[in-house]
Amino acid sequence: MVKENEPCGGLEWKMNMPDGSSKVLEPECISESRYCRALKGLLARFVSKIWGFIRKAWNLGVAEPKKVMHCLKVGMALSLVSLFYYMRPLYDGVGGNAMWAVMTVVVVFEYTVGATLCKCVNRAIGTFLAGALGLGVHWIACQSGEKFEPIILQASVFLLAAAATFSRFIPSIKARFDYGAMIFILTFSLVSVSGYRVEKLFELAHHRLSTIAIGASICILTSMLFCPVWAGSQLHNLIKNNMEKLADSLDGCVADYFKNDTKKSQDSNKVMLGYKCVLNSKATEESLANFARWEPTHGGFNFGHPWIEYLKIGASLRSCAYFIEALNASINSDQTAPDFLKDHFSKFCIKLSSDASAVMKELAVVISTMTKSSKIDLMIEEMNSAVQQLQDAMKSLSKQPIASTVTEKEYGIATIVEIVPLVTASSLLMEIVARTENIAKAVNGLAEKAEFRVESDTKTKESQNQKVITEEHEGDKKTMMTLEKV
Repeated sequence: MVKENEPCGGLEWKMNMPDGSSKVLEPECISESRYCRALKGLLARFVSKIWGFIRKAWNLGVAEPKKVMHCLKVGMALSLVSLFYYMRPLYDGVGGNAMWAVMTVVVVFEYTVGATLCKCVNRAIGTFLAGALGLGVHWIACQSGEKFEPIILQASVFLLAAAATFSRFIPSIKARFDYGAMIFILTFSLVSVSGYRVEKLFELAHHRLSTIAIGASICILTSMLFCPVWAGSQLHNLIKNNMEKLADSLDGCVADYFKNDTKKSQDSNKVMLGYKCVLNSKATEESLANFARWEPTHGGFNFGHPWIEYLKIGASLRSCAYFIEALNASINSDQTAPDFLKDHFSKFCIKLSSDASAVMKELAVVISTMTKSSKIDLMIEEMNSAVQQLQDAMKSLSKQPIASTVTEKEYGIATIVEIVPLVTASSLLMEIVARTENIAKAVNGLAEKAEFRVESDTKTKESQNQKVITEEHEGDKKTMMTLEKV
C-alpha cells in the first residue's frame, strides 16, 4: 500500500525547469487517493444531511398527525380533479379548461376548513364578478366600433384594476376579501385582453367559471368530510393553552425567585418562558379568528359564534404577559434583596401569585368546558385579599422589625437600593393581578355572548357549602389566634 509521504514504487520523478532548477512531480496514485477521500467525505456529509432531514420530518409527522392527514387530503383532491383529464366524457364536458380545476385545488386548499372556505368563496366571487364585468365591457366595446374598442378595453382595465387594488388597502376588505380582489384583477384582465382576439368569449368565461366551481367544490368536500381541521377549534384551544402557560409562567417566576435556587432545570426554564408564546401569538389568533367566521356550525360553535371576543381575551393575555416579562427581568437582574427580607415577603408574594394563577387556570377550564364557573368570583376575592395583605406588609416595612429573628443591625443593612428589587417585584405582582381581573372580564364577556352553560344546581350548592365551611374554618383560626395572644 502506497503511503502519501512515499513515492509510488519507491521512485521519485523530477522535472528540470528552464532556470536550471528541478521540480518534484506528484505521483498520480497520491492525487487519486486524496480525491477519493474527498469524494467519500462529501458523500458522507450529503447522506448525513438527508438522514437528518428524514428524521426531522418523521418526528414532525409523529408529533402532529393532522398535518400528515392534510397532505393526504391534498393528494386525494388532486387525484379526483385530475379525472377530468383522464376520463374522456368529463374532459369533453369542460374542454381544455380542465386545467383551471387543477390550479384551483392547488391554490385554494388550505390546512383549516375556514381558510379553504375563505379562499374558495373569494375565488368564486372574484371570478364571477370579473367575468360578468368583462363580458359587459366587451359588449360595449364591440358596439363602439373597431376604432374605439381597444381604447375602451384599455381604459376599463386601468380603472377597475386600480379601484380593486385600492380596495385591498381598506382594512375590512383586506381582512376577508383580499384574495378575492386579487382574483378579480387577474380574471378581468384576462377576459378583457383575450376578448379582443377570442371570438367565443362567453364560452371561455363559462368554462373557466365551471371548472373553478368544480375544483372549489372538491376542496370543500374533501376538507370537511375527511378529518376536518376547524380554525374555530384551534383558536379556542390556543386561547386556553395560552392562559395555562401564563399561569405556569407566573408561578415559576415567583417560586424560583423566593427559593434562592441558582440552578434551574431546563423544564423549569421552559415553563417560566411560556409567556413568550402568548406574546408571539397575536398574528395567529387574528388569522384563525378571520377564518373561523367562514366556517359552518361545528362542535359547540354556532355560525354566529362571537369569535371577536377571543381576540379581546388574547389582548388581555398579552397585556398580562408583558408584566410577567417585566417581572422575570426584574427577578433575573443583578440587584437582589437581602435574604431576611425575601423570607418575610415570600409567603405574601407566593400566596398572591398562586391565587392569580389559580384564577387563570379556572378561566381556562371555563373556556375549555364552555361552562360558567360558580367559584370564580370567590377566587377573585381571595386574590384581592392577598393583594391587600402584600400592601400591608409593604407599608409596615419601615415601621417595625421584619421578624423576631432579625436584629436592628441586620435591619439597618437593608438600604433603599437593596429594597428596590423586592418592592419592584411586589408592585409588578399587583399589576399582574389587575390584568388578571381584566382577563376574567373578557372571559365573562365571551361566556355571555356565546351563552355558555351554567353549572348544575348541585355543584353550585356544593360550592356554596364549601365557601361556608372555609369561612367557618377561617373564623375558628382567628378565634384561636386571639385566645393565644390573650
